[in-house]
Amino acid sequence: MQIRIGQGYDVHAIADGLPMFLGGVRIPSERGFVAHSDGDVAIHALCDALLGAAAKGDIGLHFPDNSDAWKDADSKDLLRRVMDMLREDAWRVGNVDITIALQAPKLRPFIDEMRATLAPILEVPVDAVSVKATTTERLGFVGRGEGCEVWAVVTINKD
Repeated sequence: MQIRIGQGYDVHAIADGLPMFLGGVRIPSERGFVAHSDGDVAIHALCDALLGAAAKGDIGLHFPDNSDAWKDADSKDLLRRVMDMLREDAWRVGNVDITIALQAPKLRPFIDEMRATLAPILEVPVDAVSVKATTTERLGFVGRGEGCEVWAVVTINKD
């Protein structure tokens, strides 16, 4: 069996009046992510981790932010397309670990829904999807409420 590890990172600015999506879930907030697509920074980091593990480039290569085709795209659809690419090469997801750094709002009430949303797209049980949230104790651009950053680590495997 071949096993690979992928790591992804993404960041988005936050602005008033925009929707906030994380892990495929709409988070109630008066502020959201500045982005070409729906701005789901968690799914974007996850896509990068999966693409990296499979040596297929990054999210910008496949879904460029200057293409009208991806304007306002649902990031869950981008993740489904990434999964199609992995399946073409017989890769399967082993597990996923995502860390979201966001000062506000608090994400604990939405973590289980994120895991339940991502698991079927990744074709894994919910217990193979970890999502954690943290603040930066008011330090840096995240702490000032200017943005959000996410790290994702994945394992993929094939026989």
